[in-house]
Amino acid sequence: MTTTAQAWIELRTEDPEAFSAHAVARARLAAGRRLDETRRLRVVEIAGSAKNAREIEDLLHASTQFYNPHKERCRLRTTASDPGLAPPDACLVLVWERGGERRPAAERWWRHETGETVTVREGIVWALRFAAGVDALDAASELALARDARHGLLCNPHAQELRMATALPPLEWIGPMAGGPAHGGL
Repeated sequence: MTTTAQAWIELRTEDPEAFSAHAVARARLAAGRRLDETRRLRVVEIAGSAKNAREIEDLLHASTQFYNPHKERCRLRTTASDPGLAPPDACLVLVWERGGERRPAAERWWRHETGETVTVREGIVWALRFAAGVDALDAASELALARDARHGLLCNPHAQELRMATALPPLEWIGPMAGGPAHGGL
């Protein structure tokens, strides 16, 4: 049985990019004024492996192709009900480079170690939590796509795509062929 697994990866220390995005959103964007928390995570999807969850986890820990255990923490999702590292009440904004979500070096490493041919994709997830009474999906949508100096922040529509979720996302979430509509192109 082939599977898709997601590795949710986050810095162990305060993330300067998340701190900066949070400060800019709160200070300069109307939709960010009631933003309570901003976290930035990397999500790596490995599709096509016949390995079980424990074997995939061991492989992730064996290579810096995926994450650095000295400065990052990682949680593996292999079923749609497995939690990631994002807070359960966060609105999730996935952003990836248009045409640049694949990780060929990680795919080659996996093939060398296991003999399996897998597809590895990577994106950034912004986990946004808002104050009580705020329509989180509407506010996150307003913050997601950069349109001008007063609207949007997290996704550059000229080079990136985005997808959003308010609950646990599907295991195949990254890239143009994954579930749900992608936005960001002009």
